[in-house]
Amino acid sequence: MADLMLAPLTPLGHALPEQRNIGPVTLTEVIDSALGSLTARAGRLAELAERAAAAGLPLPAPGQSAEAAPYGAFWLAPESWMVEAPFASHEDIRAHLVAIFGDAASITEQTDAWVRFDVTGADLPRLFERLSNVDLARAPDHAATRTVIDHIGCYLVKRGPTRISLFGPRSSAPSLWHALETAARAAF
Repeated sequence: MADLMLAPLTPLGHALPEQRNIGPVTLTEVIDSALGSLTARAGRLAELAERAAAAGLPLPAPGQSAEAAPYGAFWLAPESWMVEAPFASHEDIRAHLVAIFGDAASITEQTDAWVRFDVTGADLPRLFERLSNVDLARAPDHAATRTVIDHIGCYLVKRGPTRISLFGPRSSAPSLWHALETAARAAF
């Protein structure tokens, strides 16, 4: 039993991330991002904002996302954000965030709780109108919202006109991937 080696698997259960081209879009399973939730403690939002600014970590407004290397963030709820960073340098993202915010924030590790799928290509509104109630054609770049796709609660981040990041529960990764593939085949 001592010779047993465990190998990490992607949220879709493979050794390497999935990628699929369907018509003008590409679906990609993203595994190189670390995630942590950040919530200001009662009465400490101003302090949290000061510390974030000093560290170059963006705290976007409601319904928005922002990036400032090495961090990205999207709004979750009042005084609460999901923070992204490269997994290679921020595997323990919670430790990095605690070093910045101390006890001004409640911080939880989220990396293994979520799956991220990036959808890139032309005419993404045509695809997402089959998936959710988000009006992607009217949403500005860097919009971020909570939505439901195939009965799965997700966060949708519009990184630009041809790139969407979709975050869903890791336990629902195969179902979410299937919904994306099916809608892409129907749209294109």
